[in-house]
Amino acid sequence: MEIRCIVKMGGAAITCKNELERINEENLDAVSSQLRQAMIPCSASVKTVGMDWSKRPGISEDVSSTLDDFCGDHTLNLLSNKFVVVHGAGSFGHFQASKSGVHKGGLDRPLVKAGFVATRISVTTLNLKIVRALAREGIPSIGMSPFACGWSTSKRNIASADLSMVAKAIESGFVPVLHGDAVFDEVQGCTILSGDVIIRHLAVLLKPEYVVFLTDVLGVYDCPPTVPDSVLLREIAVDEGGNWSVVKPTLRNMNKQVEITVAAHDTTGGMAAKISEAAMIAKHGIDVYIVKAATNHSLRALSGDLRGNIPDDWLGTIVRLTR
Repeated sequence: MEIRCIVKMGGAAITCKNELERINEENLDAVSSQLRQAMIPCSASVKTVGMDWSKRPGISEDVSSTLDDFCGDHTLNLLSNKFVVVHGAGSFGHFQASKSGVHKGGLDRPLVKAGFVATRISVTTLNLKIVRALAREGIPSIGMSPFACGWSTSKRNIASADLSMVAKAIESGFVPVLHGDAVFDEVQGCTILSGDVIIRHLAVLLKPEYVVFLTDVLGVYDCPPTVPDSVLLREIAVDEGGNWSVVKPTLRNMNKQVEITVAAHDTTGGMAAKISEAAMIAKHGIDVYIVKAATNHSLRALSGDLRGNIPDDWLGTIVRLTR
């Protein structure tokens, strides 16, 4: 089964991370449109037929007229590139998980058990919203929760991950949409399985041509991008052991550690975890592009235009195996 790309929609890119359970509608719509262009290269010349036939607040739509469009040619017939989408939680789920301590385990405690329920309500709500946004772009997306698919961990590392339904969905022409989730843990009872860990596991098993991390900044910086004179890291080289180092640009102080900040409510490790997981993917020979969502740079990454030499006018971070 040939997979072209696995995409990670960063929670900070598609939600307003400092506002509880608020989606960045503009970014989500733009990302969904770019995914359609990447999955269906000829989609610009064919009418997009939406697949979200449910009501939306404040929007009046005639579903019956949409049904008639399926009688002729449409984008479903042109879906040639197989993609898998994984998304983070952003302002959905992190608050509930951090306040209740779900990531630390202890399902015997009432607060943790309640938090487990609340976290899953929140992240599955976001998953449905993303699936609907993709469906409106004519992408046959199917939401797939790791918990419901039987995924579990042991000491927060994946212990069981049944990919049979994911594989079946891909083979049937669907686009699986997975997400970070609250799951059972064999040692501590429960924990949070992050989208970054999920995407690494999927990449190793499905072996896509490339992986794209969509974020809310241009890529990885040597320090938080809000700091004056912060430097965008253009290329990170990874060896076969998963160790990584900055190749481009040459930093002023090569002994300086790359500084990473993590939001107080983020239970999944923030950007530090993303770099680590990206390195674990790249060591298998799979290029990883970390790029700002809803930009021309992200469209080029999603479309596969960056394989080989990276154009000087592309802004983002590539993480790849040292060759």
